[in-house]
Amino acid sequence: MATKRDQMDQETISCSICLDLLKDPVTIPCGHSYCMDCIKTRWDGEDQKGIYSCPQCRKTFIPRPVLEKSTILAALVEQLKKTGLQAAPADHCYAGPEDVACDVCSGRKLKAIKSCLICLASYCEKHLQPHYESPAFKKHQLVEPSKNLQQNICSRHDEVMKMFCRTDQKCICYLCSVDEHKGHDTVSAAAERTERQRELEVSRQEIQQRIQDREKDVKLLQQEVEAINHSADTTVEDNEKIFTQLIRLIQKRSSDVKQQIRSQQETEVRRVKELQEKLEQEITELKRRDAELKQLSHTEDHTQFLHNYPSLSALSESTHSSSINIRPLTHFEDVTAAVSELRDKLQDILTDRWTNISLTVTDPDVFLPQPEPKSRDGFLRCSCEITLDPNTANIRLLLSEENRKVTRMDKNQSYSSHPDRFTDWHQVLSRESLTGRCYWEVEMRGNVYVAVAYKNISRAGDGNECGFGYNDKSWSLDCFEDSFEFSYNKIRTSISGPRSSRVGVYLDHRAGILSFYSVSETRTLLHRVQTTFTQPLYAGLGIGSGSSAELCKVK
Repeated sequence: MATKRDQMDQETISCSICLDLLKDPVTIPCGHSYCMDCIKTRWDGEDQKGIYSCPQCRKTFIPRPVLEKSTILAALVEQLKKTGLQAAPADHCYAGPEDVACDVCSGRKLKAIKSCLICLASYCEKHLQPHYESPAFKKHQLVEPSKNLQQNICSRHDEVMKMFCRTDQKCICYLCSVDEHKGHDTVSAAAERTERQRELEVSRQEIQQRIQDREKDVKLLQQEVEAINHSADTTVEDNEKIFTQLIRLIQKRSSDVKQQIRSQQETEVRRVKELQEKLEQEITELKRRDAELKQLSHTEDHTQFLHNYPSLSALSESTHSSSINIRPLTHFEDVTAAVSELRDKLQDILTDRWTNISLTVTDPDVFLPQPEPKSRDGFLRCSCEITLDPNTANIRLLLSEENRKVTRMDKNQSYSSHPDRFTDWHQVLSRESLTGRCYWEVEMRGNVYVAVAYKNISRAGDGNECGFGYNDKSWSLDCFEDSFEFSYNKIRTSISGPRSSRVGVYLDHRAGILSFYSVSETRTLLHRVQTTFTQPLYAGLGIGSGSSAELCKVK
């Protein structure tokens, strides 16, 4: 009976989660009891669901019940502990091959929960109690269970190593400090630990900072992945629309040509058939006339012949052969030749443009940010061929050298009217749009404004909305005879730097970087802009009176 009662008491005061004696027992609304830490940990994992359940009966509670210590159960546990009753340890409480075993347990050893650096032994919960209860153990240092406690013993003197030799960078015992390490720089292990702990904290701070930096980088890369996917999806959709429009346009032109051919075919066939009918009527009349003449020619009576001859009707006017326009057998072949020529031109255009499109799609710079080049070779790898667009040039600007050079003239040039032309500002834009990473150089004479601008910059009039650097659609390096200024949105900034007749421009459209360099035997950074470009850019040149500029072929 006593054994059965003990077993019952043991079940009553055991936690079904940790299978050990209840610690700070709490009873939840369904009546089951647990260690406070065990049920708290269990319910912390259910916080996201907002529904809390009993591990035994599975009854659920909303909201989370407030836990209060069960004083009756706590008293019962303490009383049973004093009588020596302990809950049978579960299998997971015994030490396995990878665990630190209690050094006091006999038979099957339990897991150690603490190791003592003074005793150099490890203890399970039961055998650790004297360290908590006896004043003799209060100064002992308890740490997490360790298998390496014997490493704290000096192999020579069999003493605990509480000293550290900075000279030899090793732990030693007190006897070592007055023996072979005499005269060395020695301190207590605690003092050395304090010093190393400071270094460790500094290292941890550096590591944590690097972790934060890398996490930011990872987040940026994730955003980049999302941006790439969004851009690719949008571009595919837009290109499908564009190619569909092109196909529809070609189909419409094909239909128009077909309709025109059929209309002309009908007209020509009708004209030929009308002439054919007229000729057939003439043949019929001629045959009838020939029959009359034949009949008259066979008249034997001379008098009758002479009498009937004047009564014969005169011949109608004959259709002259020259009025019959017989064309060669190539009635519509000229149309085929014209369409074939158009096809060949389209093929040439598509081939050239397709190369540019392919290079743009496969260019790794489009996707991953690249550092700004440091050497001339690095800049040359980003160089691009740029030409000036005559349709944008002010009428006082003369373009030459295959539209790479522009010169300010005193007289107007013979340009046709065009909506893209700058009417008052002496400026010109490039034909090519600039995206990705680009580098070009400008050779100057006189006062020249080296700029980049959006395509939608205003062209008509003399207002600020048209001038390079006087609005939020253009950025300009103003190169004067003896100084530089940078202009954007009417804000002008003086720039110091060596004056040179050549300026290099580096653009990383995606990264939002625009840099201007003074180029001679060396390359000197004059000004760098960090911003966000929302549209493709175009190279621009503004030309002062008596000045000229040329886009160089960079080598």
